Amino acid sequence: MTTLFNIDTNETRTVTGMPLILLRLEGAAMLAAALYAWHLTGGSWLVFGLLFFTPDLAMLGYLAGPRAGAIAYNLAHTYVIAALIGAIGLLAGSPMAVAAAIILAGHSGFDRMLGYGLKYTDAFGHTHLGKLGKQ
Repeated sequence: MTTLFNIDTNETRTVTGMPLILLRLEGAAMLAAALYAWHLTGGSWLVFGLLFFTPDLAMLGYLAGPRAGAIAYNLAHTYVIAALIGAIGLLAGSPMAVAAAIILAGHSGFDRMLGYGLKYTDAFGHTHLGKLGKQ
């Protein structure tokens, strides 16, 4: 029986058709919103570019195995974490936290737009948006 928090499921179902297109468009919309939010902050585009791929450092979790890798990757690529960091940054008056949240949300949107979804624990290429690579 699969539960909401059962991260060990290796379901073979995948999103296809219109839902997949909509999920990828949502990623593009998140990226666009993050770029606009960054513009509104007046932040350095060089800083944005240099930090844009830092969430991918979470892939180093795969050195400890596919389960640890999936957990680390998913935590670094979920909109929930970006929203929490952003909310904390706004409440605490921390521009750095807000900037980190914008970059994280933009990066996650970019990945989703390209089809890199959240990972299942069996393999890096098994994502909620389908399998990566040649089928």
